[in-house]
Amino acid sequence: MDTVLKLRELRRLRGLSQKDVARLSGIGEKTISSFETGERIDSLKVSQLSTLLKVYGITAEEFFGRKLEEQFDPDSIQQRSVEEDVIARLRALPQAPRGTLLEKFVLMLDATDAVLPSVRQRPMLVRPAA
Repeated sequence: MDTVLKLRELRRLRGLSQKDVARLSGIGEKTISSFETGERIDSLKVSQLSTLLKVYGITAEEFFGRKLEEQFDPDSIQQRSVEEDVIARLRALPQAPRGTLLEKFVLMLDATDAVLPSVRQRPMLVRPAA
């Protein structure tokens, strides 16, 4: 995802207008607009980007990382929605069937880890008490 799109979408996610961002950042409204349209993105200074990121409440590491891109990716959003639904349904179950399902999930994840090389480290799974 390019810088132009990230800047525009971050502003929208925060519920801010270009005028709001201009007021909060001290960067001119027309300048912000030209960054978001790509017209002047090549002239974006590091100090200006840093100021905008502070207004949006994120770090440069977050801005340039994959996690932010995943937030704007429709497939990623859909996948997260399915995962959140599964977790919510699991939490709504009584303790006994929830524990049984968790145990099976852990076994399936362990088997997957054994077959597929981990791209990134996964957190240690805590096995449910028997």
